[in-house]
Amino acid sequence: MVIGRDTRESGPALARALAEGLVDGGLDVTSLGVVPTPAVAHECQIDGVAGAVVSASHNPWFDNGIKLFAAGGRKLDDRVQSAIQDAWDACPRLDGPGVAPDWDDPSEGTAAGRRWVDALIRWAIDEGPLDGQEVAGQQVDERPLAGRSLVVDCANGATSAFAPDVLRRLGAEVGVLHASPDGRNINEGCGSTHPDDLRAAVLQTGADAGLAFDGDGDRVIAVGDDGALLDGDDLLAVCGIDLHDRGLLTGDTMAVTVMANLGLRRALTDHGIAVHETAVGDRYVLEALEANGWVLGGEQSGHVIFRSMATTGDGLLTGIQALVAAGRAGRTLGGRVADLMVRAPQVLHAVPVSADGVAVVASMADEVTEAAAQLGSAGRVLVRPSGTEPVVRVMVEAFDAAEAAAVADRLVEGVRRADRT
Repeated sequence: MVIGRDTRESGPALARALAEGLVDGGLDVTSLGVVPTPAVAHECQIDGVAGAVVSASHNPWFDNGIKLFAAGGRKLDDRVQSAIQDAWDACPRLDGPGVAPDWDDPSEGTAAGRRWVDALIRWAIDEGPLDGQEVAGQQVDERPLAGRSLVVDCANGATSAFAPDVLRRLGAEVGVLHASPDGRNINEGCGSTHPDDLRAAVLQTGADAGLAFDGDGDRVIAVGDDGALLDGDDLLAVCGIDLHDRGLLTGDTMAVTVMANLGLRRALTDHGIAVHETAVGDRYVLEALEANGWVLGGEQSGHVIFRSMATTGDGLLTGIQALVAAGRAGRTLGGRVADLMVRAPQVLHAVPVSADGVAVVASMADEVTEAAAQLGSAGRVLVRPSGTEPVVRVMVEAFDAAEAAAVADRLVEGVRRADRT
């Protein structure tokens, strides 16, 4: 089993404790050190081993957790996750754990990061997913981002040592923000959840685009040359339509979650692409892709999966593929999004709750049905418990922005009432 981590202060101790427990349970464990989550998944994929990432993703530095990958780099399904949780709850504490071998050897992490970086570059120049074969009929361009000026925000996280170098190797001129992790500044006012610095830098420098990653690098939010924020829906439109136009979108279908904007759905439909809807969570997107042989899907949050290349969301891969796709159309990234999509205004709220979020949402079924009926086919309503935080998420989408805001405010008050009762 391989273990990677992001740059949080608690990461080394938690990763070592995890490794010691795994060794005590009979596993061989290798540390990859600080590497992005997709680099760990890639290592699992090419070596056929299981993996873990010690990270709390986009959360503050004082949070931490563990992401697990099955052998081959797939996220665990609900059944396996529940079984692991049950085993954890039933497990007694053990004294005298084993010692993880070669735990402080940095060479393993360096090699894993290099293999992932080499794959990103290979995919960017159309040499195929894992076997190094050129995609049929495509001309290889070894510097597809030549002449582009970019700004990247590494969130003081795991992409800090990787993203600028990869983009420069692909030909771009790169300005770098927030790539000096100190253990406590990960995601602090920066990265994909706080893109204000990136927007300002793109506008100030006149860059063609900006990319902002989260702490562990499995998601990306972009900024266009006009400062407009471009989320996962925008990037999915650019990449999906590019693949479709080149005859590479298997089944002419993409998998998106229930959060996907109406604008994305209409853009894909207008280009002859079918939309398959999943629950929120990139593992559900991957399950749909693998079950049907499709190659692209993702989430509005910036988790995008290119199934022929990766087994999980990869922010740097997504950013590169979107930039290259826009370049094929002769446009900047922001310009290409403007060509393809007209977004429906979407109002999002995360409402803190003290009660069980599932129960709160269940008690609001009538209110949600009434709100959906009010909007009809011109809008959508989604109220769901968060899978990672004690909040209930309210989403209302309608081409009438004022109506969307009013309906969302009413549902937020409904969540608060239900929580109090």
